[in-house]
Amino acid sequence: MDIRKVKKLIELLEESGISEIEIREGEESVRISRHPPPGTGGGYAPPQFMPPPAQMISAPLQTAATAAQATEEPAKPKGTPVTAPMVGTFYSAPSPGARPFVEIGDHVNVGDTLCIIEAMKMMNQIEADLSGTVLSIEVENGEPVEFGQILFTLG
Repeated sequence: MDIRKVKKLIELLEESGISEIEIREGEESVRISRHPPPGTGGGYAPPQFMPPPAQMISAPLQTAATAAQATEEPAKPKGTPVTAPMVGTFYSAPSPGARPFVEIGDHVNVGDTLCIIEAMKMMNQIEADLSGTVLSIEVENGEPVEFGQILFTLG
């Protein structure tokens, strides 16, 4: 594997905040981790339990109604989520100032481009796996995305 690729992987790891990445190309593979393997004496200590602040302990009890309101999530559109297949930067259009690939209410078919995710200076087109209508767009143009993060909801 080319040393430049390894350096790019290290940069990606540092920029993204993920703790570990493993890449395989044919029979070659590389694994990069922020933390040393257990038992190597790298000085890594697991996080310790922190007791809640005193004000949390003495907070008044919630009534059933306020507890229910606090646990309710905002209404999400019903449909099938389209998630990010990689870590990178989300772009809604092919170039700055261009019309977005899709907007809320657009109908898409299998194979239609929904967005681009830039990862390691490579532009990756993300295509629809199913036909449907775009119910929601969960990410703003230019925002970083994590693997598995919901990008769109199709219905």
